[in-house]
Amino acid sequence: MRTHVTIIGAGLGGLTLARVLHVHGIPATVYEAEASADARTQGGQLDIHEHNGQPALAAAGLTDAFRALIHEGGEALRVLDRHGAVLHDEPDDGTGGRPEVLRGDLRRILLDSLPTGTVRWGHKVSGVRPLGAGRHEVAFADGTTVTTDLLVGADGAWSKVRPLLSAARPAYVGTSYVETYLFDGDTRHPDAAQAVGAGSLLALVPGKGIQAHRETGGTLHTYVALARPQEWFAALDFTDADAVTARVAAEFDGWAPELTALITDGETVPVLRPLHTLPADHRWERVPGVTLLGDAAHLMIPSGEGANLAMYDGAELGKALAAHPGDAETALAEYERALFPRSAAEAVEAARLHERMFGAGAPHSLVDMFTGAEQAR
Repeated sequence: MRTHVTIIGAGLGGLTLARVLHVHGIPATVYEAEASADARTQGGQLDIHEHNGQPALAAAGLTDAFRALIHEGGEALRVLDRHGAVLHDEPDDGTGGRPEVLRGDLRRILLDSLPTGTVRWGHKVSGVRPLGAGRHEVAFADGTTVTTDLLVGADGAWSKVRPLLSAARPAYVGTSYVETYLFDGDTRHPDAAQAVGAGSLLALVPGKGIQAHRETGGTLHTYVALARPQEWFAALDFTDADAVTARVAAEFDGWAPELTALITDGETVPVLRPLHTLPADHRWERVPGVTLLGDAAHLMIPSGEGANLAMYDGAELGKALAAHPGDAETALAEYERALFPRSAAEAVEAARLHERMFGAGAPHSLVDMFTGAEQAR
């Protein structure tokens, strides 16, 4: 008998799990706090990697649909100094293994691949409690509950499912991003668009930087990084876009105007994205009937791996459950044995990348990584 799987969270990881389970004939229900698939924008571009994200989509039977979403040229990357001088420039020649797609488009193909009713929108979890014998009760903010024999927390950094397994809580890493967008960049913001180039831009110094992606339609999606305590950001009134923009831009006084325009010309209300992590070696003892995937399991510094790992987790868990019909505990134990070392290794690498980007050697430490000079020393 195949156990019905209850998944909390309709992000990429939870949806990948639901899809792989569906491919193998295993029923699942996904509970999501958001009111609908269109309740909010789903973030920017993701590079989907050959060793994790792409195999996950293959396991979901969605490779062709994924390929149709690829932003051609989006793998281009350049590193600039604060004066706008190009230190490193990688064109997208079509041979890279990390094609770029929009997160929202990727989520859409996953949603469209699931049977109607699989995702239950507007179900915000208020609490989860064990009932014994591997069963759990999930309570929602609307007063309803559901009981399940197999619960998966795919509910992100502040997971409500994680406390069933672990007392770990995300910790602030000392850096936050401020996110904004410029639209129709080539026409309305040509200097900034030229600086960004065809794909990604990284303009960095120790402790701060301006990062941007070129998205479809000439959209320039910016993440401004600042190593500041949370109190510094708390003192800003993010309902006053002009004041926040001016205060953040002041931190980049003297930088090239085509770079600071990515802040000052922003056309959306700035959004604060504080960076939090779980311990790199986060793990838990096997608890019957429940497990985690994605950021709920291994929240780490942004490195390009987060979404890929979440999808890979979902695919691997789905395949393990399919391989052990009627024996969910064996499947969960098998999944977690591989999950823990995989996650720990990626978390260590993410921290190393963050140091290369914003540590004392930036931006040259990052350029050395891209050029291979780091290994040569």
